[in-house]
Amino acid sequence: MTVIEYVRGDATAPRGKGARIVAHVCNDLGGWGKGFVLAVSRRWPEPEAAYRRWYRERAGNDFGLGAAQFVQVSPYLWVANLVGQRGIRTGRSSGVPVRYEAIDTALGLLADKAVELGASVHMPRIGCGLAGGTWDRVEPLVRERLTARGIPVTVYDFGA
Repeated sequence: MTVIEYVRGDATAPRGKGARIVAHVCNDLGGWGKGFVLAVSRRWPEPEAAYRRWYRERAGNDFGLGAAQFVQVSPYLWVANLVGQRGIRTGRSSGVPVRYEAIDTALGLLADKAVELGASVHMPRIGCGLAGGTWDRVEPLVRERLTARGIPVTVYDFGA
């Protein structure tokens, strides 16, 4: 079984060679504008445009909790928009928007795509920022869905 590699750095600048997928968690409201997605949009315009189109056309596609969208941003690099968050946190919110079951389902789709491409996966601690999740709940899902299948995973902690 492959292990998760933890590094300090920017997940939008994934290390290594060959096919790579940068994965992150999105909400199910079509909102894109806070958290890690800002770094994604600064690096590549395509993932945000594809996510917004996917949401806008949701009546005719698979958009929803547990879905995954893969956007190619260069010859060997994709961004995975994983829908693992119900709504967004507001001042009136009670509870957190993270949905672990949806993250688990989306990670399964991510694993299939990584195997198909022969890709490694790169991510921040998904579901643990604005979504309000905890890494001790997400990490076992990453291990079960990705590293147990031999997919190399690097988790980036931003900052020095």
